[in-house]
Amino acid sequence: MPKSAGGKSGAKTGARAARPNNIQDLARIAGVSAATVSRALAGTGNISATTRERIRALASELDFRPSNMARSLRTGRTGTVGVIVPLGHEKSQHISDPFFMTLLGYIADRIADRGYDLLLSKVVPHDPEWLSRQVDTGRVDGMIIIGQSNQSDVINSVARFYNPLVVWGAALPDQIYCSVGSDNRLGGKLATEHLLSLGCRKLAFFGDPSVPEVEQRLNGFRDALRGVEGAVGATLPVHFTPEQALEDIAGFLDLADKLDGIFATSDTIAITALQALLDRRRAVPQDVKIIGFDDLDLARRTVPALSSVRQDLEAGAEALVDILFRKIAGEEVESVMLQPQLVVRGSTVSD
Repeated sequence: MPKSAGGKSGAKTGARAARPNNIQDLARIAGVSAATVSRALAGTGNISATTRERIRALASELDFRPSNMARSLRTGRTGTVGVIVPLGHEKSQHISDPFFMTLLGYIADRIADRGYDLLLSKVVPHDPEWLSRQVDTGRVDGMIIIGQSNQSDVINSVARFYNPLVVWGAALPDQIYCSVGSDNRLGGKLATEHLLSLGCRKLAFFGDPSVPEVEQRLNGFRDALRGVEGAVGATLPVHFTPEQALEDIAGFLDLADKLDGIFATSDTIAITALQALLDRRRAVPQDVKIIGFDDLDLARRTVPALSSVRQDLEAGAEALVDILFRKIAGEEVESVMLQPQLVVRGSTVSD
């Protein structure tokens, strides 16, 4: 009888074997050691590709699913990654926001590719221990945090003792955690320079600068305005929720009749501004030009289509998950900064 890679008899042939109850049962059927089965199913260890695929095929044929609890006890891992959206700056914002949904979709796919589950939490911080409590549950092997909000000090304090943590957001000079995000200041400058190149001189920035990414985009807005003769810029702190944003923007537009250019810190805010302008019969882009930030799919579907500064969210999700798993493995890693790109459409340039 042929021998398997483990030196024992091969899997039974003919009649289908009974469904194994545990890894040991599957190992007896496959004719290998339990350790070999464990490594094959986990995708780890130094075993041949042929053996790995044979064991996985056998597990599939016999409808075998290893116990998550047993795997956790054996490996010291939960097989789950936590993803947290902290909303300290905007308590009424929803995870259904198009930006969150886009980035979370990419993250979920990348985590699933690794054979892990995702545990999603929206947190409205009420005290500085909210992240410590999440970490102390032991339910996850690592954390991805979507946006620092106004919680960078809290994240820093936890990162001092909890290593498998990575943040989507702004790169800050005093952070000790790893982050992935765009060069927000450059993105803000690109957007504003585009408006200025089209002749806009009475500009407005829409966004809440208490959020680190937004503050950096505002700095880029100011960088571009500096030294341009006749150019002035106003700042309007705008909520991220559409209903509140519309109220904020409508009141501003009623007073700013000379406005000719708007840089909104997100596509959703830009679309809200587009609605408010059209309600006031101010044509876009003829009377006022608008550019957003993120370049989500919905930016292509507005009328006119929205110019935007593109963040590569797919690449960002890939980097977040890669960094986290390297941290879980104990590797040294560095933050990643993505380069934004200007995408010009009908909200700034007429067809």
